[in-house]
Amino acid sequence: MWIKLCGLTTVAAMDAALALRVDAVGFVFARSARRVSPVQAAQLARAARGRVLVVAVTRHPTQALIDEVLGVLRPEVLQADAAELAQLKLPATLTRLPVWRSAPGADAALPPRLLFEGAVSGSGVVADWSAAAALATRTQLVLAGGLEPANVAAAIAAVRPFGVDVSSGVESAPGVKSPAAIADFVTAARAQERTPPANRRSSP
Repeated sequence: MWIKLCGLTTVAAMDAALALRVDAVGFVFARSARRVSPVQAAQLARAARGRVLVVAVTRHPTQALIDEVLGVLRPEVLQADAAELAQLKLPATLTRLPVWRSAPGADAALPPRLLFEGAVSGSGVVADWSAAAALATRTQLVLAGGLEPANVAAAIAAVRPFGVDVSSGVESAPGVKSPAAIADFVTAARAQERTPPANRRSSP
């Protein structure tokens, strides 16, 4: 199970992410309690280089902001709404993680990997698991939106995603990640991945 921890703001959260061997860490450059500057993100990301993917997370970004983030943070992945990614000038070598917030038509072309979540990022609102499950059969779907230690196992059972993404669900206060909650989330996600399908719950 591919796991992304999003909205990091502290060294303690980064240390927990690395100790638990998550696959990716995200830094938010949008209006949010988790927003950091490119310089802050670059400082936090130093320990992650070569160990996990560094993701720049944006919403409604200007080209100037993107240029600054790419120059200072040097992320390996850029996350933004699919329509916004298409409008930005980006290096060909930069991996894109498009965000989808609703299910497309059955004949719609899909990217190799996408992140599926609710209408508002970081709000703690659970995404539409039924729509996500349908998409997960067609592409590598990373499920986000309202995930937390208590429901991630059910989410994985219902959606069968490629990966999961958590932010507010492992916080002790807005923007402050709890290392204990991060550990609980990762443990629950990995335990569910190892559970035989017949024993998995199919709904939240």
